[in-house]
Amino acid sequence: MHVGTQLKARNDDDYRVFAQLGVNHICGYPPGCPESWTAETLTRYREHVESFGISLDFIPLPLNSHEISNAEYPNIMLGKSPERDREIELIQNIIRNCALAGIPAVKYNMTLLGVVSTDGEKWRGGSETRAFRYAKAVQDPPLTIAGLTDADMMWERIDYFLQRVVPVAGENEVRMALHPHDPGMPQPEGFRGVDRVLGSVEGLKQFIDLYPSPYHGLNFCQGTVTEMLDNPAEEIFDVIRYFGEREKIFNVHFRNIHGRFLDFIETYVDDGDVDMRECVNTYKEVGYPYMLMPDHVPSMSGENSKMVGFAYTYGYIKGLIDSTAD
Repeated sequence: MHVGTQLKARNDDDYRVFAQLGVNHICGYPPGCPESWTAETLTRYREHVESFGISLDFIPLPLNSHEISNAEYPNIMLGKSPERDREIELIQNIIRNCALAGIPAVKYNMTLLGVVSTDGEKWRGGSETRAFRYAKAVQDPPLTIAGLTDADMMWERIDYFLQRVVPVAGENEVRMALHPHDPGMPQPEGFRGVDRVLGSVEGLKQFIDLYPSPYHGLNFCQGTVTEMLDNPAEEIFDVIRYFGEREKIFNVHFRNIHGRFLDFIETYVDDGDVDMRECVNTYKEVGYPYMLMPDHVPSMSGENSKMVGFAYTYGYIKGLIDSTAD
């Protein structure tokens, strides 16, 4: 278990800073459009990252966390054939090329709503951070371009994708890590006409059971999972155990919150409701071997505020990992 990051390097100096901070494992972002990610292109990118003493452990598939009208490749989640089959073929090819290039894992989202938030709020020292207050969310908001999308429709689209892609991942020994829906919503009514089936612990259990493969698992966003719970400070440890004991956690977004289901604010890693040291102990208990990384952090004052906030979080994570070492 080690500290990692998915913060996109703006230039080579950022890679140097990662290495200087002891962040030697990353999710990186190859240059060019996904159609250009040949085995040769990905190999050159991996070698470039490694030249800074950093391991390229993940890259993203072109299924991101954007709202569907802003998605570059929307048809998989819209359920539109034959367009979705062409997008699936692209993803199959990326997975094959990752294997040839020595990149062991990919992350992805399967979402229509993207990340849903209400107005940002103040946190420690006047920093600004994301919040979601369901009671303050727009009531009767407009539907997405997907229209009314119930649980059966969502699961059909998810299953259609998995049945065609997970075998390719297995054949090429590339782990596929899905991010949960952020945040969860009441079910079955959902939000904007969409049932967020991957926004509950039960939904994530159903997801991993859809296709039995050691290469099918989760980008376990601990922050998002705590947002699903009525009592995050007590419930999160058993959720980690459930997925960790089944070896379904391929990456961890190590984030804290204050609040509960439908009513929360994101915090710094050290001042939310969840005992993050006990979380590290629990990951260790289940034998989790991969990255703990911040997904995002509160917006701080001053220059280079994003890198400062991430740097603080890297150090805190490293301290927690070291404090639980044998």
